[in-house]
Amino acid sequence: MIWLTILGMGLVTYGVRVLPFTFLREEMLPNWVRRGLNYVPVAVLSAIIAPEYLPSNDWGHITIDAHLVAGIAAILVAWFSKNTILTIVVGMAILLILG
Repeated sequence: MIWLTILGMGLVTYGVRVLPFTFLREEMLPNWVRRGLNYVPVAVLSAIIAPEYLPSNDWGHITIDAHLVAGIAAILVAWFSKNTILTIVVGMAILLILG
C-alpha cells in the first residue's frame, strides 16, 4: 500500500509539471500571464536569498561574512546584468571563495 501511495504521489507530481508543457503553447497564454512568468526567476531567487538577510533574534548586529558579501554581489550583478544564471554563478563563486 505504501509503494502504491508513493507511486501515485509521484505520478500526480509529474503530471502537474508536465501537462502545462504538453498542452499549452505560448501563444495561448494571455499577455498578462506571459509578463508575470518573466518574474518567476527573480521571485524564486529572492525567496532563496531573502531569509538570510531578514530580521532575526540578533537583528541589529550585522556581521560582514561570506554570505553577506556574496548576497550583495549577487544583488548588484542581478541589478545591472538582468541575467539570472550569471547572478547565481557570481554569488556562488564568491561564497565558495570566501566561505
